[in-house]
Amino acid sequence: MNIRVAIFEDNHNLRDGLFQLINGSYEFQCVGAYANCNSLLRNIEESKPHVVLMDIEMPGMNGIEAVKLLKEKHPDVKILMETIFEDNEKIFQSICNGAEGYILKNTSPVQILSAIKEIYEGGAPMTPSIATKVLKMFKNQSSHDSKNSFDLTDREKEILKCLVEGMSYKLIADHCYISLDTVSGHIKNIYKKLQVHSKSEAVVKAIKGRIV
Repeated sequence: MNIRVAIFEDNHNLRDGLFQLINGSYEFQCVGAYANCNSLLRNIEESKPHVVLMDIEMPGMNGIEAVKLLKEKHPDVKILMETIFEDNEKIFQSICNGAEGYILKNTSPVQILSAIKEIYEGGAPMTPSIATKVLKMFKNQSSHDSKNSFDLTDREKEILKCLVEGMSYKLIADHCYISLDTVSGHIKNIYKKLQVHSKSEAVVKAIKGRIV
């Protein structure tokens, strides 16, 4: 079955390029390409996408507002935000409103398709630099906010923090003075406790749940 993708992007050239990329790729189908979100719900109901590629900056209703509305009415639709810059506040708002992933517009075509597939399969694509910025935003929120530890040990929290900061397994092993096998074992336990299946899912859950 093809992954049905709807695009909301006000830049005509970029919108057309994404349309051609998605429709010209195996396993993908662009079911709608729109210049704004002014008819968002009608567009979604007509196109019935699995994944929405959403520009964060658009005239009229912007991408952040659109995410909130879309998640209220169609919570099962996955949303992948895109922007030309890494803006802490807007990234923070988008994720709070329910966006599952976040990519930059200069992401390569192959990586865009990979991110769409990952988000469709339940992942949460997000570059390490963006994940780190989001983590900083959450840390700046009120210290009175609730925090869920998911029964992670101190070592597991330390390793999860390393994942959030974009470290590879080897870097984590070096940082924590443990073997690669031990890192893999801890990460399997972290995934099980968080009920996730990928690094990107773990990163977003850690950020949303203020675990680290």
